[in-house]
Amino acid sequence: MYKIREMTIEDYEQVYCLWNEIEGLALSDADSRPNIELYLNRNKGLSYVYEENNRIIGTILTGHDGRRGFIYHLAVNPNFRKQKIGNKLVEMSLNKLEEQGISKCHIFVIENNIGGNHFWSAIGWEKRSGFFVYSKDTKV
Repeated sequence: MYKIREMTIEDYEQVYCLWNEIEGLALSDADSRPNIELYLNRNKGLSYVYEENNRIIGTILTGHDGRRGFIYHLAVNPNFRKQKIGNKLVEMSLNKLEEQGISKCHIFVIENNIGGNHFWSAIGWEKRSGFFVYSKDTKV
């Protein structure tokens, strides 16, 4: 039996293990337990896990800045792919963003993540061009 439910910080160990197994999913200090707890608290009701028999096999982190939505770490255990789990998680997150008045959402996909890029294109997301993403640590 499966269910989709809101992600909580109590899920962190299982979620992090899943993320660590996914090729093309980059983890950083931003994915520490304290940082994920802050993210979940700041973006209540927008991040989900997909469970089968009490085992987390899919995740999606979703938030917004009041203007645009952002998805991070859509992940599905490779043994459970091709069952529309990713689609269900994305649909749930987009519906919740829309309920909060957010009409556009972005996801950052690593350029050489072939599976990730194929997934997002296949479900109708448009690959953007014409700009670059710059990043800087806030610790100077």
